[in-house]
Amino acid sequence: MAPRVSIVLPTYNERGNLEPLLAQLLPLQCRFDLEILVVDDDSSDGTAELVRQLAHGEPRLRLVRRVGRSGLASAIKEGLLDATGDLAVVMDADGQHEPASVERALDTLLQGDLDLVIGSRFHPEASIQGLSGRRETGSTWANAWARFSLPAAYGQLTDLMSGFFALRLEPLLPLIRAVDVNGFKFLFELLAVSRGRLRTAEVPLRFQPRSYGSSKLDLAIFWDFLISILHSLSLRLLPRRAISFGLVGASGVVVQLALTQALMQGAGLGFERALPLAVVGAASSNYLINNALTFRFQRLRGLKLLQGLLKFLLVASLPVLANVGLASAFYSFVARDTLWAQLAGILVVFVWNYAASSRFVWNTP
Repeated sequence: MAPRVSIVLPTYNERGNLEPLLAQLLPLQCRFDLEILVVDDDSSDGTAELVRQLAHGEPRLRLVRRVGRSGLASAIKEGLLDATGDLAVVMDADGQHEPASVERALDTLLQGDLDLVIGSRFHPEASIQGLSGRRETGSTWANAWARFSLPAAYGQLTDLMSGFFALRLEPLLPLIRAVDVNGFKFLFELLAVSRGRLRTAEVPLRFQPRSYGSSKLDLAIFWDFLISILHSLSLRLLPRRAISFGLVGASGVVVQLALTQALMQGAGLGFERALPLAVVGAASSNYLINNALTFRFQRLRGLKLLQGLLKFLLVASLPVLANVGLASAFYSFVARDTLWAQLAGILVVFVWNYAASSRFVWNTP
């Protein structure tokens, strides 16, 4: 009996790429009991409408339309949890992953008694046509850092950042459930939570140029990668959001110190008068950066952004007073050193701001 195979295609504005891709995937039903899940993040270009139309004539095609939630890792996780196959394949819907690689990955998975097979852009037999030199260099560096942070059992893998992989669904479901969907790459997070226990192999990819649309790569993606590496290096003991919040807080330290110096030297204010203004400026900077990066999936915009800032400053008001009071006391009674005085105050506010603002500003536990 042919194994049941679920192919998960996460999409966001991929209407122009999807129909040619499906035409190349559907012939796999000659070998497998096939299911294709398109997990769409409420695309604005009609991607979901196209899939719904095509599904009328193709029962093997399913649409999962997500409204009010987004993100590549969470789309993959939702698709895998909704899949009904014995085996599952995850691949990009932008045409850069060659559909012919699906059959090779599935054959490798079945013949090698493996848990996971990764499509690698950096395999000795792979070819890369769809990456610029800059992005290829960036991917190489990202793989090096990922390899350093993951269990040694995966040291032989060449593409830990791949968006193409095949797996045995049933035995891996507990790990799939454990994947942090705020992570940089689903595959990286899956390998991290598996703690080196998966039997893995790679197949070469012919990575092709994107046919339509543009890459979703942006600053927030790079930020997620940095947080994922630090999260893995901390043995996943520190929450991802706490790491992100802490890094943003470190930038706030720089902002506060710089503003204090500018107000003292440029405006001629004394330390006690310059400090409260600098603390409020740093808190506002932290809020805007956290909104763009740490809580980007709950990102506030327009009037809600302003309302969120007022909430954030209100939530932070008690620790801000503690910050100013402790720093001023340190400066007056311990040492007249503006740097250490401010650092002493800043230490007071971090835990409170993280816990309180997560709940009351961005409404996350």
